[in-house]
Amino acid sequence: MTTSLPALIDQFLEYLEIEKNCSKLTIRDYRHYLEVFANWHSSTQGDKSIGSLDLATVRKYRVYLANRVDAKGLTLKRVTQNYYVIALRSFLRFLIKNDIKTLEPSKIDLPKTESRSLKFLEKEQVDRLVTACDTSKEEGIRDRTILELLFSTGLRVSELVKLNRDQINLDRREFGVIGKGGRARIVFVSDRAAQWITNYLKKREDVFKPLFIRYSGKVIEDNGGEKMRLTARSIERIVKKYVRAVRLPVDATVHTLRHSFATDLLTNGADIRSVQEMLGHKNIATTQIYTHITNKQLREVHQAFHSGNK
Repeated sequence: MTTSLPALIDQFLEYLEIEKNCSKLTIRDYRHYLEVFANWHSSTQGDKSIGSLDLATVRKYRVYLANRVDAKGLTLKRVTQNYYVIALRSFLRFLIKNDIKTLEPSKIDLPKTESRSLKFLEKEQVDRLVTACDTSKEEGIRDRTILELLFSTGLRVSELVKLNRDQINLDRREFGVIGKGGRARIVFVSDRAAQWITNYLKKREDVFKPLFIRYSGKVIEDNGGEKMRLTARSIERIVKKYVRAVRLPVDATVHTLRHSFATDLLTNGADIRSVQEMLGHKNIATTQIYTHITNKQLREVHQAFHSGNK
């Protein structure tokens, strides 16, 4: 294995794609983070190899990240700086696994970041959001179906855009998806979401393969209508459009609907292991971010013992 830093980064990215089955988006992000490191290392460390990397050099790199500005002239947020350091640690772990001498990644501590509040919508807010769509038009029916399906399933936007028409079993109210890390899971569809999928497909007169298609621009029928498929960015814009239309107090995104899905289940008594499976989380710790807002026992303790409730 060559020891040229750019070549090692390329080999690491190939490893992520082939062996770790990471998404193209993840690989793109890692490429960016590591190219920033490689450029900094080349300009400040000269001909030194990655084998000479030490904690003092990493500290200098972190100072550089703390002062780095984006295209808008703003310094990187702490959480963004974290992504660069996480990518570097993963890269170093890969090198050690392949017998290339370098700094032990466990010696690099991650920057502390402020905990972010978990945003989710109440049931009434979800209802306001989905009913904002003008369902007298096919495009509005599509949008309503997208919103209903996101809240019904907790799908990630990357999972939603990949859906095809023949993938959905409306009789069983379920379908399979391949999520992060190539993990397969079964997704269940609520009665209401299933009805909107049915309504939307009845309106469709095309034979395009994608479940959700665009209605603007040129119609391209090649390859099963693949170029008609809505992109992740388009889905995000659709959600934002209706969030603004109904003036929700929460600046909701696609991921907010995923949070709302999990919160709704837990609030109504679902166990956290089941929710973990439905979200496609590899580790239970990831799902536990929801428990502090849905723990019924804590709510009962507060009700029973806080003087303001007497």
